Amino acid sequence: MTSYLLIFVVFMLLSWLVQSQLKNRFSKYSKIPLASGQTGRDIAIAMLSQNGITDVTVKSVPGELTDHYNPTNKTINLSPQVYNGNSIMSAAVAAHETGHALQHAQAYAWLQMRSQLVPVVSISSRWVQWVLLAGILTVEIFPQLLLIGIIMFGLTTLFSFITLPVEFDASRRALVWLEGTGITRGEQHAMAKDGLKWAAMTYVIAALASLATLAYYIMIFLGRRD
Repeated sequence: MTSYLLIFVVFMLLSWLVQSQLKNRFSKYSKIPLASGQTGRDIAIAMLSQNGITDVTVKSVPGELTDHYNPTNKTINLSPQVYNGNSIMSAAVAAHETGHALQHAQAYAWLQMRSQLVPVVSISSRWVQWVLLAGILTVEIFPQLLLIGIIMFGLTTLFSFITLPVEFDASRRALVWLEGTGITRGEQHAMAKDGLKWAAMTYVIAALASLATLAYYIMIFLGRRD
């Protein structure tokens, strides 16, 4: 138990550090305008057009850091700061989300795999904590319940790791397009790359934390409590 608490604290600190760095980068790079003056919306539309994608809609959604691509209805959803902003960060985020649209259009294998897991993970994540809690409380008399919880949690952990190549590839596509079109160059391109790097790190920390938690539950099931 002591060793797990230490690992938990370490991941909490890492998560805080990464989130803090991401917010700092987002705030800093959001104040530096693109030479072209293009907004996030302009970037997304141009990237879609140049890649021959005509069935994806670019929308503005409320909130901060709420940017995402929805493969169900084929929409690129950008926060107001990104949708209307003409900064380096607005361009990077908009291009990244458009990168997901490109993945969808080109049947990118990792995205397809993640999409197939969404319904199962959605149901599993709704009940997994209750199943795990009940499983831990009854581990001596009904260990099978904890095993079911571990399998459910394992699915969410698998989902976290499948998400990593999806996110890194979307950033790669975004940076290649931004540099190729000359929208970001030199120092500005390095800033866009830095911002997307810290955004990707949030997924890395989340995946590792999920794996560590899964290992802890497996240890309990095997009876090796610290």
